[in-house]
Amino acid sequence: RDLGERCSRHRVHRLMRTEGLRAQVGYGRKPRFHGGTPCKAAANLLDRQFDVTEPDTAWASDFTFIRTHEGWMYLAVVIDLFSRQVVGWAMRDRADTELVVQALLSAVWRRKPSAGCLVHSDQGSV
Repeated sequence: RDLGERCSRHRVHRLMRTEGLRAQVGYGRKPRFHGGTPCKAAANLLDRQFDVTEPDTAWASDFTFIRTHEGWMYLAVVIDLFSRQVVGWAMRDRADTELVVQALLSAVWRRKPSAGCLVHSDQGSV
């Protein structure tokens, strides 16, 4: 069909079956997060004061999922609250603690912040 040939869907199905091919019929539902072991919530030291006067004094992190042809991928991002630029990120096929740790290590490797850098998270699903 892509080359302009006319044929019925039954013929396409038969030809694909003889070649051992299967059609992709959309994507699965959005991934759901199942609670793991409960963790201790950290104190909110930033207290919603997202206006920072110097770079690398406060970072914020979050993650999201992205639908691709291979399936769902998870992206964790760390931004500098002063410049609002991405300072570190990581992508994996699973949303786990390792994903967030890799994003933080990426940010530390790129920026080498001082010892007083505050990392803020919404303490979401991971």
